[in-house]
Amino acid sequence: MVQQLSWKVGGQQGEGIESTGEIFSTALNRLGYYLYGYRHFSSRIKGGHTNNKIRVSTTQVRSVSDDLDILVAFDQETIDVNVHELRVGGVVIADAKFNPRLPETCTTATLYAVPFTEIATELGTSLMKNMVAVGASSAVLHIDTEVFEEVVLEIFGKKGQKVVQKNMEAIKKGADYIREQLGEQLETMKLDPADGKKRMFMIGNDAIALGALAGGARFMPAYPITPASEIMEYLIKKLPQFGGTVIQTEDEIAACTMAIGANYAGVRALTASAGPGLSLMMESIGLAGITEQPVVIIDTQRGGPSTGLPTKQEQSDLMAMIYGTHGEIPKIVMAPSTVEEAFYDTIEAFNLAEEYQCPVIMLTDLQLSLGKQSVEPLDYNRVEIRRGKLQQGELEELEEKQYYKRYRVTEDGVSPRVIPGMKHGIHHVTGVEHDETGKPSESPVNRDDQMNKRLRKTKGIRFNTPIHVHSHEKESDILFVGFNSTRGVIEEAMERLEQDGIKVNHAHIRLIHPFPADELLPYVQGAKKVVVVENNATGQLANILKMNIASHDKIQSVLKYDGNPFLPQEVYAKSKEMFVLNGNV
Repeated sequence: MVQQLSWKVGGQQGEGIESTGEIFSTALNRLGYYLYGYRHFSSRIKGGHTNNKIRVSTTQVRSVSDDLDILVAFDQETIDVNVHELRVGGVVIADAKFNPRLPETCTTATLYAVPFTEIATELGTSLMKNMVAVGASSAVLHIDTEVFEEVVLEIFGKKGQKVVQKNMEAIKKGADYIREQLGEQLETMKLDPADGKKRMFMIGNDAIALGALAGGARFMPAYPITPASEIMEYLIKKLPQFGGTVIQTEDEIAACTMAIGANYAGVRALTASAGPGLSLMMESIGLAGITEQPVVIIDTQRGGPSTGLPTKQEQSDLMAMIYGTHGEIPKIVMAPSTVEEAFYDTIEAFNLAEEYQCPVIMLTDLQLSLGKQSVEPLDYNRVEIRRGKLQQGELEELEEKQYYKRYRVTEDGVSPRVIPGMKHGIHHVTGVEHDETGKPSESPVNRDDQMNKRLRKTKGIRFNTPIHVHSHEKESDILFVGFNSTRGVIEEAMERLEQDGIKVNHAHIRLIHPFPADELLPYVQGAKKVVVVENNATGQLANILKMNIASHDKIQSVLKYDGNPFLPQEVYAKSKEMFVLNGNV
């Protein structure tokens, strides 16, 4: 029996690959296994190779695995593209229809041709071939086919009981066929029993959308774009149930300005996009900065520049999100590393936006946005709504012909905020420099006062966990630093390095800007080498470290920008090599 293994299904986009993975993983999640999934897909509607790799474990996992135990193939391309991942003793379960074959170089895996299409056709339609594949997979893992009944009923129940029965029959026939083929070899991949605990199984985008809902957001203007669209799709279904709405705008410029306008009117609003959309929003983000309007913007990073690799992993928007706007404005940039953090950090993003009256950008990446993870039950008692200096009572009466000092210069940089229509709250709102009442002003003294006021507001920012620290003590041989979805591979690399006798610490950055230099500095000072792991070509996070902490001689980068997420082995091997090359034994 094994504690964990990795399963992948692949084929052409549009032939049920995603639903195959969804049914398989949902059933295992309900048994109590921990899961981590990552989809590889092409930037087109139909056609092109796609696969879904799912790691199944009796303990928590936060990354894709180095190798592969089971490959389910609906075409020869799936075998050719993915066979190199198979470990010694791995299994390929392929549709007999295309006469599958293993490359001559693959001598340690075993191929089993199963008539997915033939069995499905005999049952009524070839569309059920993915259900036959699910059944074959369950047999290899020693999982009773009955565990899929609830999932199949949820998916096909609306089509009638006959359809449900046919799909279950397809699963059972697939299981029976592979049992006959494997015989005693079935024992080699039998999974240890799971703990049976109920956990959610969700992608980061769904967690963000749920967090926005729980955090009081009631309006989302957005334009569809990969990999952000699921946030909008989730809220299209849910927001109306709470008196809110979603509007699909003509472009990202309109989306951002509408979100700013809604916040100006007192409604918590957000928008979400990816790199190209954020480029269009930059001028509007500057408008939110100078008018001191709260707004939450989600950037789901993907491969760039331009259209780039729209369906692939990358973390190359970091500098743009901090420094992209012209002029200088207060801004907060956050970066959750897990699905749970994505939920809680979204709620906190709305609180910070209103407390500091500025744009809050929450960075995710494609792996976190679309990768599906097991999630412990969320604690809604942790949800807190803080609206900062929003004036909600009666305002003092103004002197005749006076305006409300909406942009009053204050010690903490945050001015009292009113919403339109409040008696005695009339003031100007403009994108040009202005005085305390909002009236345009080019006075050098006023310019200094307003700029200084705006820029000092985030210097005292309160964020509960600006860095996630995994360490035994502050001194270490290697300090890993990362952000977003690289947390899981770093944690696994840490375990392997510690087995080699190397003392390792890990600091994962959740508050990118303003940068938590004070919190990170002791760990950098105590490390012999700082290894920054990130999915970009220029070491953007490493450069931010150098700008804020120095220690240039210690900082080295492990980079990957080919569109694929890191594997634990890659981080382990490259950091181990750095350790040895620097004269360590």
